[in-house]
Amino acid sequence: MVPQPIPIPSPRVVAASPSPSSQSPFLRHRDSLVALDTIRQPKVLHPADNEDLRLLILENISQEAVSYFRSQGFHVDHHTTAFSEAELLEKIPHYHAVGIRSKTRITEKIIKAATKACTVHPALLVIGCFCIGTNQVDLITAAKAGIPVFNSPFSNSRSVAELVVSEIIALSRQWCQRSHEMHAGLWNKQSKGCWEVRGKTLGIVGYGHIGSQLSVLAEAFGMRVIFYDVINIMPLGSARQVETLPALLAEADFVSLHVPELPETINMISKQELEQMKEGSYLINNARGRVVDIPALIDALTSKHLAGAALDVYPAEPASNGPSFDDQINSWATTLRNIPNVILTPHIGGSTEEAQRMIGEEVSQAVTRYLNYGSTHGAVNFPEIDLRAITAEQGNNIRVCHVHSNQPGVLRQVNDVLSPYNVEKQYSDSKGDIAYLLADIADVSPRDVNKIREALSHTRTNILTRLLV
Repeated sequence: MVPQPIPIPSPRVVAASPSPSSQSPFLRHRDSLVALDTIRQPKVLHPADNEDLRLLILENISQEAVSYFRSQGFHVDHHTTAFSEAELLEKIPHYHAVGIRSKTRITEKIIKAATKACTVHPALLVIGCFCIGTNQVDLITAAKAGIPVFNSPFSNSRSVAELVVSEIIALSRQWCQRSHEMHAGLWNKQSKGCWEVRGKTLGIVGYGHIGSQLSVLAEAFGMRVIFYDVINIMPLGSARQVETLPALLAEADFVSLHVPELPETINMISKQELEQMKEGSYLINNARGRVVDIPALIDALTSKHLAGAALDVYPAEPASNGPSFDDQINSWATTLRNIPNVILTPHIGGSTEEAQRMIGEEVSQAVTRYLNYGSTHGAVNFPEIDLRAITAEQGNNIRVCHVHSNQPGVLRQVNDVLSPYNVEKQYSDSKGDIAYLLADIADVSPRDVNKIREALSHTRTNILTRLLV
């Protein structure tokens, strides 16, 4: 047994790693034909302190993810709704990790509350975004506090792409309008303004994971596909990349947006861009709410320049289900709701059973790998580092996880601390102002654990030091 370490008086010196109950990522991805008994088994790590890791999981994240966390020995508090800033400020100082979707916002104020010096409460170590986007988190502040942020960039791509295909067909046939009329008791059979999608041109803005899948699906319906992206990308099928956004807007019958929210993409579709679109064309936005200037879109729709639109995302979105999509949250909401052939959905692009299950698996495993092994592979705001597992035979080995400011001379300071020991493997990388180092040290006594931790935590560039033993 490792003796209880001596408390170190540092606000951001923590160590946490419950014993994993499943194989490490290194073993899990080995050739399935290799017999498991021929592979050296990973060492079961134990935390130097903060043994009872507490996770706050919000917004009805999949139960499979919650079960996985609990199987790792974590204490999990699971809530189906988003938390307001006031609720987070009260609750988050009590947790080592938080899992959210798109409604909960992790601001600079919340991060500072979660990482401030405190001898009673834990310090936040990691944030998991169980979705594609991460604009609801202050990524820079999180990185400066030593907190990596993980998301799921792939898992709901198919669900979003399929939703776009359904919206293309629904808009071209006006079937949402016809369905609404039938629910009101009105029989209104007509073909005017209704079209097949075969032979029409789909313009995709952003040819990433979703855009490229949409491209393949659209071609299966006989559509021509063009796309615009800020980098040159090899197209799938017969798709064709165009050089400029105006060129795409002028040619496409349907324009579908699949870009992140960045300073350069906010209101990227506004009055000028809408005027460049073909008369009678359609706009679809399943990306981020602020990439479209909604009042300008309303003008384009009411003037009949556009024949319809489908929106799944909005500049401001309600924090919970209910009758709250009104003019109080967006001043134009009532006007938009009353325009015909406009499909409005409540941010359901990734809301399928399959996508939520895969998102839960991907993010929960990434968060667990960081807490258990220090791996930051897949982090969006952090240097991406991983080391192969410490084996069971290496009984006195420990892993050092050291987040520090990216300044000259740091590695020399770290190596001075580690020089009395046998460093079996070490990896360091940086991203912007933040650097991260992993090192596995052999033959370390319980007394040396405290000694190493104290020395690293008192270096001038230290942000966060964890020891996994």
